[in-house]
Amino acid sequence: MINRIIETVKKAGEIILSAHNQEFAVTAKEGKKNFVTKYDVAVQDFLFDELGKAFPEAEFVGEESDNDFGSRALRFIIDPIDGTTNFMQDFRCSCISVALCKENEVIAGVVYNPYTKEIFSAEKSKGAYLNGEKITVSDRLLSDGLALFGTSPYHPENTDETFALLRKVFDFSRDIRRSGSAAYDICTVACGRCEVFFEKGLQPWDIAAGTLILNEAGGVALTYGGKEIDFSTPNDVVFANPKAYDEFVTLL
Repeated sequence: MINRIIETVKKAGEIILSAHNQEFAVTAKEGKKNFVTKYDVAVQDFLFDELGKAFPEAEFVGEESDNDFGSRALRFIIDPIDGTTNFMQDFRCSCISVALCKENEVIAGVVYNPYTKEIFSAEKSKGAYLNGEKITVSDRLLSDGLALFGTSPYHPENTDETFALLRKVFDFSRDIRRSGSAAYDICTVACGRCEVFFEKGLQPWDIAAGTLILNEAGGVALTYGGKEIDFSTPNDVVFANPKAYDEFVTLL
């Protein structure tokens, strides 16, 4: 199952790498600074089609489609290009994120950065991997480590709260970083490069695959309020190793 998803995602990555004049194919979506390119749509269409052939019993939820959750037991949750603004600017940190859910539980997840050829993957209860090598979260405290964050650019009402918390995290930690792709940041925590990632108002397709990958790598994925993540609605989320999580929640 996971190998079929990985191979399909790698092929979809070729659409991203073949892109030209990214900024000339952009339309705005609801919300400030919220954009979609023709390549977002092309990648999603490819994934829906190819994965639909392999998993005909599944339904599909994607960022660039109408998202009514149906009643099928199997469901793909897909972000075709996580980091569209990066993609538009040729910043070269954008990912494809694909999660497969059974009922309401993520059972497989793949996040692929085609620019670096990094493919993060996990199956439920089978561990997390980067290019086939097993990964785990770090054992560092947040006070001795790096924190990743998102700025909720689509939701300016969150800006003041986000940056007030960010100042606390900056003062407490070794330093802060921002890649512009939530899916990639979660996986960066999963493989131990950083200790925490947090952001308000993330959608299910931003985080579904990464949540499983992080959990399988020994990490903690919860809402700001310490609850399990609901993949049918936006969430304010924290992804961390256990030690860093305990420190982070004292800053909220």
